[in-house]
Amino acid sequence: MHTVIIGVGGVGGYFGGRIANSGQKVTLIARGKHLEAIQQNGLHVKSIDGDFVTHPFMVTNDINQVEKADLVLVCTKSWQVAQAARLIKPILKDDTVVIPLQNGADNVDTLLAVLPTKHVIGGLCKIYSKIEAPGIISHFGFPPEIVFGELDRSKTNRLQKIKEVFDKAGFNNTISEDIHVDIWSKFMFIATVSGLGALTRATIGEMYQSPGTRAILEQTAREIHQIGSAKGVNLSKDLVDSIMTIISKQPYDSTASTQRDIIEGRPSELDNFNGFIVKEGKKLGIETPVNTFVYSCLQPMEAKARGLS
Repeated sequence: MHTVIIGVGGVGGYFGGRIANSGQKVTLIARGKHLEAIQQNGLHVKSIDGDFVTHPFMVTNDINQVEKADLVLVCTKSWQVAQAARLIKPILKDDTVVIPLQNGADNVDTLLAVLPTKHVIGGLCKIYSKIEAPGIISHFGFPPEIVFGELDRSKTNRLQKIKEVFDKAGFNNTISEDIHVDIWSKFMFIATVSGLGALTRATIGEMYQSPGTRAILEQTAREIHQIGSAKGVNLSKDLVDSIMTIISKQPYDSTASTQRDIIEGRPSELDNFNGFIVKEGKKLGIETPVNTFVYSCLQPMEAKARGLS
């Protein structure tokens, strides 16, 4: 199978690198100095599970050079998903599968607004990783995992073929029983810690250890649960408690990528996280005071990072 990775940051670089390093056919769509470094020296992955250097089948910034894909992993930031969907249209075959792996609750819907339904399955990943330098990906924290599944919850042959690719690459992967629940569960975790983490400049461990910020984390998660449930996602009643337990088990000094983006003055996924909950709350007539506060406090920084202020 030919796997194409759109976006070679911490997520795409790690998973694309692992697939390529297992001897499978991989094309990376990258840009700038990152692209040049990988073309010249290969993709370096520094990982708590072992470092490696891999030389994928192709590394390019020109979609017109890319062979038709069997599997496309969209690993851009959430606000870039629509653009990525338009970009990959020329490399889709009749049976090409497209999986979004970035954080956020509405990435599947964004893809479906551009691509035929038959191409899209739901997905998410769990990983702590980042670009350390051009051509170098750093993975730190827990063992990474991809979770994926059909939007109608069916079990299909193509899911098994994708699992074979991931199994050969050697990273954890799971076919979901209900990908919508899994996406919202991951979204609840990441949106809860990202915004407050950016606002407090505190690590996940520091926020959880403080009774005050721990209470705000829980209130943020409960608002997200209310929105998801109102949108028809079958979220369990004890999910918030489970998310708080997951937060408690994160490495004490860990931070979320969106938190780091905001603190370092880069465009972030703020609008796709707390901003999304605020927007959906207004649509549904549900008050979201904590998410609104976090979003409103951080929005001026986001506007500045995007050159809008």
